[in-house]
Amino acid sequence: MALETWLAFFVACWVISLSPGAGAIASMSCGLQYGFLRGYWNALGLQIGLALQIAIVAAGVGALLATSALAFSLIKWFGVAYLLWLAVVQWRSRPSAMASTSGESRSGRPLSLVLRGFLVNASNPKAVVFMLAVLPQFIHPQAPLLPQYLIMGVTMIVVDLIVMAGYTGLASRVLRALRTPGQQRVMNRVFAALFVGAASLLALVRRAPVA
Repeated sequence: MALETWLAFFVACWVISLSPGAGAIASMSCGLQYGFLRGYWNALGLQIGLALQIAIVAAGVGALLATSALAFSLIKWFGVAYLLWLAVVQWRSRPSAMASTSGESRSGRPLSLVLRGFLVNASNPKAVVFMLAVLPQFIHPQAPLLPQYLIMGVTMIVVDLIVMAGYTGLASRVLRALRTPGQQRVMNRVFAALFVGAASLLALVRRAPVA
């Protein structure tokens, strides 16, 4: 991959990652609930989901997803249901008063947080179709494809890890200011509403018509 092509893709990765979406909401929610170090496991799950999406595009399966209305709908509605489930969990999350001298956050199992992040990204078929449209624009068709997809995949994942660290860290700083159960309850309701909003946007997504 030529340096100028990679630089253009690098800039595109920042624009894509910084755009608010379900991944950013999930990262902020985990940062708020568990603090940065524990909540960042969610970001690892997001990257595993992202790697799966890139692999699907590289394998050509993304083209099937783009043309199959049934496959697109099944994955989309699973994603909608999962985001709504996250909203319910967030809404029902019990606030707990935080000691002003304690820097520890509420516990959360790393594996559960990784799975949570993975499902957020893996259940978004629009992301696969989007990458199917974007990634080939940076591919040199005469050069070996696997190294190019590996370079783009590593670039996207590293950039997204940095961006999600920012979202998680920002929310974890907010966490320190939430001392009362009432304040925590308000933030839980806000993030529940954001998950519902993300689910609603995903529900409105339509597969692009096949030419």
